[in-house]
Amino acid sequence: MMLAALAPLASRAAPYAAMVMDARTGQVFHAENATTRLHPASLTKMMTLYIAFEAVERGEISLDTVVTIPRQAAAEPPSELGLVTGQQIRFRYLIRAAAVKSANDAATAIAFAISGSQEAFAARMNRTARAMGMNSTNFINAHGLTANGHMSTAADMTILGRHMIYDWPQYYNLFSRRTTDAGLREVSNTNRRFLDAYAGADGIKTGYTNAAGSNLVASAQRGSERIIVTVFGAPSSAVRNQRVMELMDLGFSRAPSQVAVAALQRPPYLGNQGLPIGGGSRTIRVSGAVQESMRPQVRPIAAPPPVDATLIAAAVAEAVEAPSPAVAAALEAAAAAEGPPMRPEEIVLAAAEVAEEQEVVTRMSTNSGRHWGINVGRYNSNYQAERVLVRIALNEMATLDGGLRRVVRNPRGFDANFMGLSRENAELACRRLQARGTQCFMIQPAGS
Repeated sequence: MMLAALAPLASRAAPYAAMVMDARTGQVFHAENATTRLHPASLTKMMTLYIAFEAVERGEISLDTVVTIPRQAAAEPPSELGLVTGQQIRFRYLIRAAAVKSANDAATAIAFAISGSQEAFAARMNRTARAMGMNSTNFINAHGLTANGHMSTAADMTILGRHMIYDWPQYYNLFSRRTTDAGLREVSNTNRRFLDAYAGADGIKTGYTNAAGSNLVASAQRGSERIIVTVFGAPSSAVRNQRVMELMDLGFSRAPSQVAVAALQRPPYLGNQGLPIGGGSRTIRVSGAVQESMRPQVRPIAAPPPVDATLIAAAVAEAVEAPSPAVAAALEAAAAAEGPPMRPEEIVLAAAEVAEEQEVVTRMSTNSGRHWGINVGRYNSNYQAERVLVRIALNEMATLDGGLRRVVRNPRGFDANFMGLSRENAELACRRLQARGTQCFMIQPAGS
């Protein structure tokens, strides 16, 4: 199928390539020159940001680390934030500037902050790319300005875009921000015209150089369907956006409404040395004396009602033996044997109703400022609700850290809730659970 807006290749200053993918399954609906190695331009910054998010998660650096800008970063040409040598700025602002403004100086500063040099960071980018299956990509720098040997393909960048969406849902909202505070100033999104023009669009990254043309990896979600489109080599941003919208329409026209989300294998954490670290567990770097407790002490409370040991044992065994989607299916089937769970008719938005109902609290959190919660279903029995909560707690241990499992009994059944979460963790947990086919609704704090 030839799209109307696709002009002959000979008329373009840069070679054209495109790919359309169902983000849920990885199924490709359209590809043109998708494996041709071309200049990615600032699409490169997706990998820079991927590694930045990984470094934060693994404790190599924090969002509030103050970074001193090296001479090499300050010397980068536009697009730029305007950093100067020796200036100090928090790491979170570098991330925002690179993601939203596509600032080359910020991307280079990220590279130096994590790996100490552009070359070491590029080596880490390439190791991560290989682990993702991006076998036709080679990175020379963190920003994407044209360099000999700095090449990628539409297929590889589509793979990277899919990883960005599913591996870092807690950060993905950065790419849909029209503006953001980058520390020095408010910056505007280089992709805002496409975001405003196409319903459901929420990212991801633009790129432009003379050698590359106008590039874009874009994603949009409508209902349960999510499409990723990559375009290389458009003659202008306006033409690029029009082509991407046509390709998006093609993708949504072919994507099935209901499909199981295929598990996406996250690449191993390789760090700066290129060796697997920690067997997948999080590594925290501690320097000097501990300044504050990582978790507050639990206030004295009455002992909670005991949870059936066989329940926990069964859930643990199933979680170890099968991946999360399989665990979810097995446990839901077991719960259905006792009686199908009832779909929630309404979600409790404040603590008022909860206080009047009989409830079973099986884990307490004293984290201050954590007043949000999530509901993961309404069930016929306390046992069914608690079983689902245990399963989800095992699979989402990091996301739900500090939360409490709460079964709330009401006239319509037993609500399975996690309470004591921050809004960010509640949103993240729901996105992950919904991606795996588990219903999830956020519970707002009382009085909000």
